[in-house]
Amino acid sequence: MAATATYPPPPPYYKLYKDYIQNPNSAPEPPPPIEGTYVLFGANYTTDDVLPSLEEQGVRQLYPTGPNIDFKNELRSLNRDLQLHILELADVLVERPSQYARRVEDISLIFKNLHHLLNSLRPHQGRATLIHLLESQIQRRKQAVEDIKRYGSVTLIEVFRVIEMKILTSGGEKKRRNCSRRLLEHWMAISL
Repeated sequence: MAATATYPPPPPYYKLYKDYIQNPNSAPEPPPPIEGTYVLFGANYTTDDVLPSLEEQGVRQLYPTGPNIDFKNELRSLNRDLQLHILELADVLVERPSQYARRVEDISLIFKNLHHLLNSLRPHQGRATLIHLLESQIQRRKQAVEDIKRYGSVTLIEVFRVIEMKILTSGGEKKRRNCSRRLLEHWMAISL
């Protein structure tokens, strides 16, 4: 029985980077970004991030079209419709079980409209999440700077006190005065 490799060998592209450490410019430029449509694992995809309309998907739209949609009211309305249709489905299942298919189709239509309405809010949600993330990072960094300033000055004072004690316990008077003067100049430069 012959031994086989668990993983396939790496693609031959790695040979293009063999002199990268000596000469970083020897590596080839990365390929340009894909624009338009492309095929991945047998499925067609597009780089345009556009949500297809319900009509393009062959689904009847239950909420009004246009740029000024009140998402909150439309979602509430669809949610109420969904609750009503689920209650009607329960009644139909009790009284006329053979006629449930139409109610299930209506519920499916409402769910598709709810999902489409929610998916149309995804770009806004992404922007709001990114803004919140960046604001929290800024706040954390400002707090870190404040902490460094607060604790850093306390630490510097302690360091200067230790150095001053060393100066006072060593050498002559002239050396102590020069070191104290330099220490004071450093302290003033740092504290500004």
